[in-house]
Amino acid sequence: MYQTGNMVKELADKYGRKRESLMPILQDIVKKHNYLTDEAMVEVATELDISAAEVYGTASFYTFLDTEERGKNVIRVCKTITCSMKGKNDVISTLEEILKIKVGQTTPDKMFTLLETNCIGWCHKAPAMLVNDMPYTDLSSETVIDVIKGYMRK
Repeated sequence: MYQTGNMVKELADKYGRKRESLMPILQDIVKKHNYLTDEAMVEVATELDISAAEVYGTASFYTFLDTEERGKNVIRVCKTITCSMKGKNDVISTLEEILKIKVGQTTPDKMFTLLETNCIGWCHKAPAMLVNDMPYTDLSSETVIDVIKGYMRK
């Protein structure tokens, strides 16, 4: 677990203390720490003078505002019907095999988290996945292995 300390106050100073400031503050916390702790969400609620339930509701609604600790590299495989028809299940199987985890899990070394997510906007080049913010498209078992090996070397 991490400590947000003065970070929330600094972000509120940067973005303001209105309801509209909630998303950019949460996004910056996730960018720095990779997920939102309950404590961080309570601090944000206090700083913005809104309920903790509203902060948690917002965070849990958006796929990219993780409320659980994630690995250094978060892999999000698109689960739309288009990606499914184009081989998403093979991509998932390959990722599970190479990472030795199942969807929803994080590797013991905290290097990778494997998730399925709603449309990432690359259905025209399905199957697709994001590793952190980097899209990978037209995937096959071979290309997935190459991508993951590249991240393992970093």
